[in-house]
Amino acid sequence: MRTGVAVASGFTDVFMPKMKWERLLSKKRFDAQTQVHATDESVRGEFQRDYDRLVFSTPFRRLQNKTQVMPMPESDFVHNRLTHSLETSCVGRSLGRRVGKTLLERHPKIVQAHPGIQEADFGDVVAAACLAHDIGNPPFGHSGEDAISSFFRSKDAQPFVENLTSSQILDLQNFEGNAAGFRILTHTYPGQSTGTCGMRLTYSTLATFTKYPRPSDQVIKGTRRASEKKYGFFQPEEAHFTKIADELGLLPCQGQRAYHRHPLAFLVEAADDICYRIIDFEDGCRLGLIPFEEARELLRPLLNEKPGKTHSTTFHDWREQLGVWRAVIINNLIYECAEIFLEHEAAILAGEFDQSLINLVQNKAALDQIKKVSIDRIYRNRPVLEIEAAGFEVLGGLLDTFLTAAFNEKESRHRKYLDLVPDQFLGPNRHLSEDNYERILNITDFISGLTDSSAISLFRKIKGIELPKMY
Repeated sequence: MRTGVAVASGFTDVFMPKMKWERLLSKKRFDAQTQVHATDESVRGEFQRDYDRLVFSTPFRRLQNKTQVMPMPESDFVHNRLTHSLETSCVGRSLGRRVGKTLLERHPKIVQAHPGIQEADFGDVVAAACLAHDIGNPPFGHSGEDAISSFFRSKDAQPFVENLTSSQILDLQNFEGNAAGFRILTHTYPGQSTGTCGMRLTYSTLATFTKYPRPSDQVIKGTRRASEKKYGFFQPEEAHFTKIADELGLLPCQGQRAYHRHPLAFLVEAADDICYRIIDFEDGCRLGLIPFEEARELLRPLLNEKPGKTHSTTFHDWREQLGVWRAVIINNLIYECAEIFLEHEAAILAGEFDQSLINLVQNKAALDQIKKVSIDRIYRNRPVLEIEAAGFEVLGGLLDTFLTAAFNEKESRHRKYLDLVPDQFLGPNRHLSEDNYERILNITDFISGLTDSSAISLFRKIKGIELPKMY
């Protein structure tokens, strides 16, 4: 047992409602009436199919030109959203396998309900959810969410939102990339096909993806519970998540229109926390924002080195040493977070545990100091702040232009703007939805789905700053 963390107790009462792994690990596909694959799952399982579908999807491919830390850096080493998502999925796979091995030993009923299930299945579902965890992020990183929210709080947006419900307005004025991601995964636009279920992933992957299983009007300000501080789906997709929760037996939160997390969502969160805490910091070092000597002292406590230990390798390049240390630290954190999850498993299943695993690691103070330095030296670096400020102008300008066009589509000038909107965001025959909220959300989907460079380019062209190239 890991020292320093108490094992959760008091959750073994047979009368206490709790989630059951036999239901939580459903391989049924969202909105599918029958299981369509009858192939040998030992070769390629359903959760691996989820992973593959995500890799080949257009929204995932766009992540290669979306900001992770440094916006559009000249260095070819610095991470973007795509490389961050790939690395997070690798960490998530390891976490899922470590946890899955013990869970299969603890709960024989899992194997009875799912013959042939292996620890790799746990790894695959967590890896798939990790791969998608940033798929709904708008351009310009988290400041893109702020920019969209800011626009819908402005006077310019009032004519568009004045007839919406308070819950619909909350969706827009507190725009959330997690909810946009859930919409991408579960929604099919009428302009695309008659389908109704997006990428048609498994129920388990969709639930594991959803770190905040509640709508925007159920967010609790100032909460210490991890799943309550944001929301995970827009109003139109609330029925989708309710269906997922019913299928998997997720516990509802008493007195709220919300649910407790799927247990594996804690591993997705841990994988993301591990990667952005350590790898963003490494990026800052390689860009010269943090001197290696300082980084070395900050990282050393996380190596868990035994006193007097000697190393057989001598490093001649500090970048190589930094890379090796990063790998060792990530491995240590994977092991520790998996142990924390297993120690609190009973409480998680009962909906009584709701905090980030990374906050319970023994060297949390060292991680917190790394986070503080990253905020001061990397996230508040001048180029980052400049591009974030530009993002407010770009995204606000695009939303104003295209929403004005959407609500005045019969005027020839505005129709020209709508001609620039891809078919999927308009209805069949390129007619906009009659529902005002759906119309706004579709245009917002179009803008938030742009890459950093395509958003800037489109803004410059419609404002006459840059003329398009003629071919």
